[in-house]
Amino acid sequence: MSKAIKAFGAAVLEESGKAMFGMEHVTRLCLTALYTGGHVLLEGNPGLGKTELVKTLGALLRLPFGRIQFTPDLMPADITGTYMPDLENRSRLSFREGPVFTSLLLADEINRATPKTQSAMLEAMAERQVTVLGERRKLNQPFMVLATQNPIDHEGTYTLPEAQADRFMFKIEMPVPDATTLRRIMAKQAGAIASVQAETQNPGSTASLLPKDEQDSRAKYEELQRRVRAVAPLPSLEAHITNMFLASNRRFDALQGLEAQQTKRLRDITNDLVRYGLGPRAAIALLLGAKAWTLLFSSHSEQADGPALAKILVPALRHRFQLHFGWQDRYAPGSAQSEFDLQDRLLVEFAQLCAPRANEYQRTFVANLPETLRPANTK
Repeated sequence: MSKAIKAFGAAVLEESGKAMFGMEHVTRLCLTALYTGGHVLLEGNPGLGKTELVKTLGALLRLPFGRIQFTPDLMPADITGTYMPDLENRSRLSFREGPVFTSLLLADEINRATPKTQSAMLEAMAERQVTVLGERRKLNQPFMVLATQNPIDHEGTYTLPEAQADRFMFKIEMPVPDATTLRRIMAKQAGAIASVQAETQNPGSTASLLPKDEQDSRAKYEELQRRVRAVAPLPSLEAHITNMFLASNRRFDALQGLEAQQTKRLRDITNDLVRYGLGPRAAIALLLGAKAWTLLFSSHSEQADGPALAKILVPALRHRFQLHFGWQDRYAPGSAQSEFDLQDRLLVEFAQLCAPRANEYQRTFVANLPETLRPANTK
Protein backbone atom coordinates (compact mmCIF):
# COMPACT_ATOMS: atom_id res chain seq x y z
CA MET A 1 0.00 0.00 0.00
CA SER A 2 2.84 2.40 0.80
CA LYS A 3 4.32 1.85 -2.67
CA ALA A 4 0.94 2.62 -4.25
CA ILE A 5 0.73 5.90 -2.33
CA LYS A 6 4.24 6.90 -3.40
CA ALA A 7 3.32 6.02 -6.99
CA PHE A 8 0.28 8.28 -6.67
CA GLY A 9 2.47 11.14 -5.40
CA ALA A 10 4.93 10.60 -8.25
CA ALA A 11 2.07 10.58 -10.77
CA VAL A 12 0.76 13.94 -9.57
CA LEU A 13 4.25 15.41 -9.81
CA GLU A 14 4.82 14.03 -13.30
CA GLU A 15 1.46 15.12 -14.69
CA SER A 16 1.58 18.56 -13.06
CA GLY A 17 5.08 19.01 -14.47
CA LYS A 18 3.59 18.93 -17.97
CA ALA A 19 1.62 22.10 -17.22
CA MET A 20 3.81 23.87 -14.64
CA PHE A 21 7.58 24.12 -14.92
CA GLY A 22 10.01 24.53 -12.04
CA MET A 23 7.25 23.99 -9.46
CA GLU A 24 7.98 20.46 -8.22
CA HIS A 25 8.84 21.41 -4.64
CA VAL A 26 5.86 23.77 -4.41
CA THR A 27 3.59 20.97 -5.65
CA ARG A 28 5.03 18.54 -3.09
CA LEU A 29 4.34 21.03 -0.29
CA CYS A 30 0.78 21.62 -1.51
CA LEU A 31 0.05 17.88 -1.58
CA THR A 32 1.58 17.52 1.88
CA ALA A 33 -0.72 20.25 3.19
CA LEU A 34 -3.81 18.94 1.38
CA TYR A 35 -3.60 15.43 2.78
CA THR A 36 -3.01 16.66 6.33
CA GLY A 37 -5.96 19.07 6.22
CA GLY A 38 -3.74 22.16 6.00
CA HIS A 39 -3.78 25.42 4.05
CA VAL A 40 -0.92 27.23 2.30
CA LEU A 41 0.10 30.85 1.91
CA LEU A 42 1.85 31.58 -1.40
CA GLU A 43 3.99 34.70 -1.52
CA GLY A 44 5.51 36.14 -4.65
CA ASN A 45 5.18 38.72 -7.37
CA PRO A 46 2.37 38.48 -9.96
CA GLY A 47 2.76 36.10 -12.88
CA LEU A 48 4.65 33.28 -11.14
CA GLY A 49 1.94 30.64 -11.69
CA LYS A 50 -0.16 30.74 -8.53
CA THR A 51 -3.51 30.56 -10.35
CA GLU A 52 -2.19 27.90 -12.73
CA LEU A 53 -1.09 25.85 -9.71
CA VAL A 54 -4.62 25.70 -8.28
CA LYS A 55 -6.22 24.97 -11.65
CA THR A 56 -3.75 22.20 -12.40
CA LEU A 57 -4.12 20.51 -9.01
CA GLY A 58 -7.91 20.71 -9.28
CA ALA A 59 -7.88 19.17 -12.75
CA LEU A 60 -5.46 16.37 -11.84
CA LEU A 61 -7.13 15.50 -8.53
CA ARG A 62 -10.66 15.86 -9.96
CA LEU A 63 -11.60 18.37 -7.28
CA PRO A 64 -13.70 21.52 -7.75
CA PHE A 65 -11.76 24.73 -7.41
CA GLY A 66 -12.66 28.39 -7.11
CA ARG A 67 -11.11 31.80 -6.78
CA ILE A 68 -11.74 34.95 -4.73
CA GLN A 69 -10.00 38.17 -5.73
CA PHE A 70 -9.49 40.05 -2.47
CA THR A 71 -9.90 43.83 -2.72
CA PRO A 72 -10.38 46.59 -0.12
CA ASP A 73 -14.14 46.68 -0.78
CA LEU A 74 -14.69 42.90 -0.52
CA MET A 75 -17.31 42.02 2.12
CA PRO A 76 -17.60 38.82 4.20
CA ALA A 77 -20.83 37.89 2.38
CA ASP A 78 -18.89 37.91 -0.89
CA ILE A 79 -16.92 34.98 0.54
CA THR A 80 -19.52 32.97 2.44
CA GLY A 81 -22.62 33.64 0.35
CA THR A 82 -25.90 35.11 1.49
CA TYR A 83 -29.67 34.79 1.34
CA MET A 84 -31.31 36.09 -1.83
CA PRO A 85 -34.94 36.30 -3.01
CA ASP A 86 -36.01 33.01 -4.56
CA LEU A 87 -36.45 33.36 -8.32
CA GLU A 88 -39.64 31.28 -8.29
CA ASN A 89 -41.12 32.61 -5.05
CA ARG A 90 -40.14 36.20 -4.30
CA SER A 91 -41.61 36.01 -0.80
CA ARG A 92 -39.05 33.38 0.16
CA LEU A 93 -35.30 33.70 0.64
CA SER A 94 -32.91 30.99 -0.51
CA PHE A 95 -29.23 30.65 0.29
CA ARG A 96 -26.82 31.33 -2.53
CA GLU A 97 -23.46 29.73 -1.83
CA GLY A 98 -20.35 31.88 -2.01
CA PRO A 99 -17.08 30.83 -3.65
CA VAL A 100 -15.87 29.31 -0.37
CA PHE A 101 -18.05 26.26 -1.11
CA THR A 102 -15.43 24.39 -3.11
CA SER A 103 -12.49 22.08 -2.43
CA LEU A 104 -9.47 24.07 -3.63
CA LEU A 105 -9.92 27.80 -3.05
CA LEU A 106 -7.49 30.37 -4.41
CA ALA A 107 -7.69 33.43 -2.14
CA ASP A 108 -5.89 35.84 -4.44
CA GLU A 109 -4.03 38.76 -2.84
CA ILE A 110 -5.55 38.05 0.56
CA ASN A 111 -3.59 40.88 2.16
CA ARG A 112 -5.33 43.50 0.00
CA ALA A 113 -8.60 43.03 1.91
CA THR A 114 -9.36 44.75 5.20
CA PRO A 115 -8.72 42.86 8.45
CA LYS A 116 -12.49 42.43 8.92
CA THR A 117 -12.81 40.61 5.62
CA GLN A 118 -9.62 38.63 6.17
CA SER A 119 -11.04 37.38 9.44
CA ALA A 120 -14.12 36.05 7.64
CA MET A 121 -11.85 33.36 6.24
CA LEU A 122 -10.77 32.26 9.71
CA GLU A 123 -13.90 30.27 10.58
CA ALA A 124 -13.85 28.56 7.19
CA MET A 125 -10.17 27.61 7.55
CA ALA A 126 -10.34 26.58 11.18
CA GLU A 127 -13.78 25.01 11.50
CA ARG A 128 -14.50 24.06 7.87
CA GLN A 129 -17.83 25.76 8.12
CA VAL A 130 -19.32 29.22 7.72
CA THR A 131 -22.06 30.94 9.69
CA VAL A 132 -24.58 33.06 7.80
CA LEU A 133 -27.33 34.81 9.78
CA GLY A 134 -26.73 32.42 12.67
CA GLU A 135 -26.97 29.28 10.54
CA ARG A 136 -23.92 27.04 10.24
CA ARG A 137 -23.14 25.48 6.89
CA LYS A 138 -20.51 22.79 6.42
CA LEU A 139 -17.91 23.18 3.70
CA ASN A 140 -16.69 20.56 1.25
CA GLN A 141 -14.27 17.82 2.22
CA PRO A 142 -11.52 18.23 1.33
CA PHE A 143 -11.29 21.99 1.73
CA MET A 144 -7.98 23.75 1.24
CA VAL A 145 -7.20 27.46 0.96
CA LEU A 146 -4.27 28.48 -1.21
CA ALA A 147 -3.90 32.17 -0.42
CA THR A 148 -1.60 34.46 -2.36
CA GLN A 149 0.07 37.45 -0.76
CA ASN A 150 2.04 40.35 -2.13
CA PRO A 151 5.28 41.15 -0.32
CA ILE A 152 4.22 43.23 2.67
CA ASP A 153 6.11 46.33 1.57
CA HIS A 154 3.83 46.68 -1.48
CA GLU A 155 1.44 49.61 -1.36
CA GLY A 156 -2.16 49.01 -0.28
CA THR A 157 -1.66 45.82 1.74
CA TYR A 158 -2.68 44.81 5.26
CA THR A 159 -0.77 42.50 7.56
CA LEU A 160 -2.60 39.20 8.09
CA PRO A 161 -3.92 38.80 11.65
CA GLU A 162 -1.60 36.50 13.58
CA ALA A 163 -4.46 34.11 14.38
CA GLN A 164 -5.19 33.71 10.68
CA ALA A 165 -1.55 33.47 9.59
CA ASP A 166 -1.05 30.65 12.11
CA ARG A 167 -3.85 28.69 10.40
CA PHE A 168 -1.69 28.27 7.32
CA MET A 169 0.36 25.10 7.51
CA PHE A 170 3.00 26.44 5.11
CA LYS A 171 4.16 29.79 3.79
CA ILE A 172 5.69 29.07 0.39
CA GLU A 173 7.89 31.48 -1.53
CA MET A 174 7.02 31.13 -5.22
CA PRO A 175 10.21 30.42 -7.20
CA VAL A 176 11.34 32.78 -9.94
CA PRO A 177 11.98 30.68 -13.09
CA ASP A 178 15.51 30.25 -14.35
CA ALA A 179 16.39 30.72 -18.03
CA THR A 180 15.61 27.13 -19.05
CA THR A 181 12.28 27.11 -17.22
CA LEU A 182 11.34 30.48 -18.68
CA ARG A 183 11.94 29.20 -22.21
CA ARG A 184 9.64 26.23 -21.53
CA ILE A 185 6.95 28.56 -20.20
CA MET A 186 7.15 30.73 -23.30
CA ALA A 187 7.01 27.68 -25.55
CA LYS A 188 3.93 26.39 -23.74
CA GLN A 189 2.10 29.70 -23.97
CA ALA A 190 2.86 29.79 -27.70
CA GLY A 191 1.12 26.44 -28.10
CA ALA A 192 4.20 24.23 -28.42
CA ILE A 193 3.32 22.00 -25.48
CA ALA A 194 0.03 20.11 -25.04
CA SER A 195 -2.29 21.18 -22.26
CA VAL A 196 -2.46 19.19 -19.07
CA GLN A 197 -5.95 17.95 -20.04
CA ALA A 198 -4.62 16.43 -23.26
CA GLU A 199 -1.68 14.86 -21.46
CA THR A 200 -3.84 13.22 -18.78
CA GLN A 201 -6.08 11.67 -21.44
CA ASN A 202 -3.12 9.72 -22.80
CA PRO A 203 -3.88 6.10 -21.77
CA GLY A 204 -0.18 5.28 -21.58
CA SER A 205 0.65 8.07 -19.13
CA THR A 206 0.81 8.06 -15.33
CA ALA A 207 -2.62 9.71 -15.36
CA SER A 208 -4.09 6.22 -14.84
CA LEU A 209 -2.87 6.42 -11.23
CA LEU A 210 -4.84 9.61 -10.56
CA PRO A 211 -8.44 9.81 -9.28
CA LYS A 212 -11.06 9.08 -11.95
CA ASP A 213 -13.70 11.45 -10.62
CA GLU A 214 -14.57 13.62 -7.63
CA GLN A 215 -15.93 10.69 -5.60
CA ASP A 216 -12.74 8.72 -6.17
CA SER A 217 -10.69 11.77 -5.15
CA ARG A 218 -12.62 12.18 -1.90
CA ALA A 219 -12.07 8.50 -1.08
CA LYS A 220 -8.33 8.96 -1.76
CA TYR A 221 -8.31 12.02 0.52
CA GLU A 222 -9.93 10.13 3.40
CA GLU A 223 -7.58 7.18 2.95
CA LEU A 224 -4.45 9.35 2.90
CA GLN A 225 -5.56 11.32 5.94
CA ARG A 226 -5.80 8.06 7.88
CA ARG A 227 -2.51 6.78 6.51
CA VAL A 228 -0.62 9.99 7.33
CA ARG A 229 -1.61 9.80 10.97
CA ALA A 230 -0.57 6.14 11.11
CA VAL A 231 3.04 6.93 10.08
CA ALA A 232 5.33 6.40 13.07
CA PRO A 233 7.84 9.16 13.87
CA LEU A 234 11.39 8.42 15.00
CA PRO A 235 11.91 9.32 18.68
CA SER A 236 14.70 11.69 17.59
CA LEU A 237 12.25 13.53 15.32
CA GLU A 238 9.79 14.02 18.18
CA ALA A 239 12.64 15.22 20.41
CA HIS A 240 13.78 17.65 17.69
CA ILE A 241 10.33 19.21 17.28
CA THR A 242 9.89 19.38 21.05
CA ASN A 243 13.28 21.09 21.41
CA MET A 244 12.30 23.76 18.86
CA PHE A 245 9.08 24.47 20.71
CA LEU A 246 10.76 24.60 24.12
CA ALA A 247 13.81 26.63 23.03
CA SER A 248 11.68 29.27 21.29
CA ASN A 249 9.72 29.62 24.55
CA ARG A 250 12.92 29.86 26.64
CA ARG A 251 12.49 26.48 28.35
CA PHE A 252 16.18 25.64 28.02
CA ASP A 253 16.21 23.40 31.09
CA ALA A 254 13.90 20.91 29.36
CA LEU A 255 15.90 20.44 26.13
CA GLN A 256 16.93 16.87 25.29
CA GLY A 257 19.91 15.35 23.50
CA LEU A 258 21.88 18.58 23.00
CA GLU A 259 25.45 19.48 23.83
CA ALA A 260 26.35 22.47 25.99
CA GLN A 261 27.45 24.68 23.09
CA GLN A 262 24.15 24.05 21.28
CA THR A 263 22.16 25.16 24.30
CA LYS A 264 24.35 28.24 24.80
CA ARG A 265 23.89 29.40 21.21
CA LEU A 266 20.14 28.76 21.46
CA ARG A 267 19.98 30.96 24.55
CA ASP A 268 21.79 33.75 22.70
CA ILE A 269 19.52 33.57 19.64
CA THR A 270 16.26 33.30 21.55
CA ASN A 271 16.97 35.93 24.18
CA ASP A 272 18.35 38.44 21.68
CA LEU A 273 16.14 37.94 18.62
CA VAL A 274 12.90 36.05 19.32
CA ARG A 275 9.91 38.16 20.36
CA TYR A 276 7.70 35.25 21.32
CA GLY A 277 7.89 31.51 20.85
CA LEU A 278 6.24 28.91 18.67
CA GLY A 279 2.79 27.64 19.57
CA PRO A 280 1.54 24.06 19.63
CA ARG A 281 0.08 24.48 16.14
CA ALA A 282 3.62 24.92 14.79
CA ALA A 283 4.73 21.65 16.39
CA ILE A 284 1.68 19.86 14.96
CA ALA A 285 2.41 21.26 11.48
CA LEU A 286 6.02 20.04 11.67
CA LEU A 287 5.05 16.54 12.77
CA LEU A 288 2.16 16.11 10.33
CA GLY A 289 4.23 17.59 7.51
CA ALA A 290 7.10 15.18 8.14
CA LYS A 291 4.67 12.25 8.29
CA ALA A 292 2.93 13.19 5.04
CA TRP A 293 6.23 13.83 3.24
CA THR A 294 7.45 10.40 4.34
CA LEU A 295 4.27 8.69 3.15
CA LEU A 296 4.07 10.46 -0.22
CA PHE A 297 7.66 11.08 -1.24
CA SER A 298 10.27 9.38 0.94
CA SER A 299 12.08 6.51 -0.79
CA HIS A 300 14.38 5.51 2.08
CA SER A 301 12.19 5.28 5.17
CA GLU A 302 8.74 4.27 6.37
CA GLN A 303 9.18 6.32 9.55
CA ALA A 304 9.00 10.10 9.71
CA ASP A 305 12.59 11.25 10.22
CA GLY A 306 15.01 14.16 10.00
CA PRO A 307 15.28 14.23 6.18
CA ALA A 308 11.48 14.53 5.88
CA LEU A 309 11.40 17.31 8.47
CA ALA A 310 14.16 19.17 6.62
CA LYS A 311 12.00 19.37 3.48
CA ILE A 312 9.09 21.12 5.19
CA LEU A 313 10.85 22.99 8.01
CA VAL A 314 11.24 26.49 6.55
CA PRO A 315 7.75 26.76 4.97
CA ALA A 316 6.20 25.55 8.23
CA LEU A 317 7.98 28.12 10.42
CA ARG A 318 8.74 31.24 8.36
CA HIS A 319 5.34 32.84 9.14
CA ARG A 320 5.33 31.72 12.78
CA PHE A 321 8.77 32.80 14.02
CA GLN A 322 8.12 36.26 15.49
CA LEU A 323 11.29 38.35 15.85
CA HIS A 324 12.17 41.65 17.51
CA PHE A 325 12.26 44.82 15.44
CA GLY A 326 15.72 45.31 13.93
CA TRP A 327 16.71 41.71 14.60
CA GLN A 328 18.61 41.42 11.30
CA ASP A 329 21.12 44.10 12.31
CA ARG A 330 21.99 42.09 15.42
CA TYR A 331 21.99 38.70 13.70
CA ALA A 332 23.99 39.58 10.57
CA PRO A 333 25.18 43.20 10.64
CA GLY A 334 26.15 44.49 7.23
CA SER A 335 24.69 41.51 5.37
CA ALA A 336 23.60 42.10 1.77
CA GLN A 337 20.90 39.42 2.03
CA SER A 338 17.24 40.42 2.11
CA GLU A 339 15.30 40.26 5.37
CA PHE A 340 13.35 37.24 4.08
CA ASP A 341 16.50 35.32 3.15
CA LEU A 342 18.10 36.16 6.49
CA GLN A 343 15.03 34.90 8.32
CA ASP A 344 15.19 31.57 6.48
CA ARG A 345 18.88 31.35 7.38
CA LEU A 346 18.08 32.04 11.03
CA LEU A 347 15.34 29.39 11.04
CA VAL A 348 17.74 26.79 9.69
CA GLU A 349 20.42 27.64 12.25
CA PHE A 350 17.86 27.50 15.05
CA ALA A 351 16.54 24.13 13.86
CA GLN A 352 20.05 22.71 13.46
CA LEU A 353 20.93 23.73 17.02
CA CYS A 354 17.78 22.01 18.30
CA ALA A 355 18.55 18.73 16.50
CA PRO A 356 19.68 15.83 18.73
CA ARG A 357 23.14 14.53 17.82
CA ALA A 358 22.42 10.88 18.68
CA ASN A 359 22.41 8.22 15.94
CA GLU A 360 23.53 10.62 13.20
CA TYR A 361 20.15 12.36 13.35
CA GLN A 362 21.54 15.90 13.14
CA ARG A 363 23.85 15.04 10.22
CA THR A 364 21.09 13.50 8.10
CA PHE A 365 18.74 16.38 8.92
CA VAL A 366 21.25 19.02 7.82
CA ALA A 367 22.17 17.07 4.67
CA ASN A 368 18.56 17.28 3.46
CA LEU A 369 18.03 21.00 4.03
CA PRO A 370 17.75 23.23 0.93
CA GLU A 371 21.26 23.50 -0.48
CA THR A 372 21.28 27.30 -0.36
CA LEU A 373 20.52 27.24 3.37
CA ARG A 374 22.87 24.51 4.57
CA PRO A 375 25.80 25.54 6.76
CA ALA A 376 28.87 26.14 4.58
CA ASN A 377 30.84 23.21 5.98
CA THR A 378 28.13 20.69 5.00
CA LYS A 379 27.58 21.67 1.36
